[in-house]
Amino acid sequence: MTEAQNITRKAKSNLAFALLSLPKENRDDVTIFYAFCRQIDDLADDPDLPEDEKIEGLKRWKQLFTDGLEGSSELESEVLRIKEKHNIPAERFVNLIEGCEMDLVPQRFETWEDLQGYTYRVASTVGLICLPLFGSKDPEAEKYAVTLGHALQLTNIMRDVGEDLDNGERIYLPIADLKRFNYSEADLENRVYDERFREMMAFQAERANRLFAEARELVPSGDRRNLVAAEMMRSLYHVLLEKMMADDFKVFHQRYRLAKWRKVLTLVLHFLRSRISD
Repeated sequence: MTEAQNITRKAKSNLAFALLSLPKENRDDVTIFYAFCRQIDDLADDPDLPEDEKIEGLKRWKQLFTDGLEGSSELESEVLRIKEKHNIPAERFVNLIEGCEMDLVPQRFETWEDLQGYTYRVASTVGLICLPLFGSKDPEAEKYAVTLGHALQLTNIMRDVGEDLDNGERIYLPIADLKRFNYSEADLENRVYDERFREMMAFQAERANRLFAEARELVPSGDRRNLVAAEMMRSLYHVLLEKMMADDFKVFHQRYRLAKWRKVLTLVLHFLRSRISD
């Protein structure tokens, strides 16, 4: 088993599950990229890793793309290989790493527009890199990838409100949106769960719903088969969002997850739809 396969097998994430919808060659390349994403994300988020090791680890990855270094590990070499194979711009990998670097210090985003700069780096660029790995051919799919990235990351932010507070008092929700509902940073840090919080989260959910709907409309008709994995992610995270909405956003008390049967059903449905639309 390769290093990338081992990392992906241990992750048990929705993206790792979506890999099942891909042909083997595409799946192998996406597995390598996913392992890279997990490694840089872990460098930014691991509370047990010394700060200097986090900084140096992310710096090393960035230098691979900015300074033309050769890979010194199996994963580094494989990531550089798929970059060249699919002619992926180095700046997309750099954007993603810089997004992870932002997590090394407590974040505050005043407005949704400010937050989008972050969600673009850590999520939309993932989609942009994945497009050629999925076999996408239509340049219009880039708009889809960017919009879907914003929707996925906003859903992640909503789900992880409590966990982010526990991990370095991180607050990703726009401060202006907290103020809109007269809900302060101190309220959030103290896990105050009341009507103000529920209304503020419902406001975020409406925004995420609009982004999911927009992404669905942006799927290029000729690229539907190649974007089955991405559409699986859209469906799974939209269901996750709906689950939080139905439960009044009890994100301080639990981590919302989807049952395996739901993931299997989503995989089958999107596979069938991609064939019917051809």
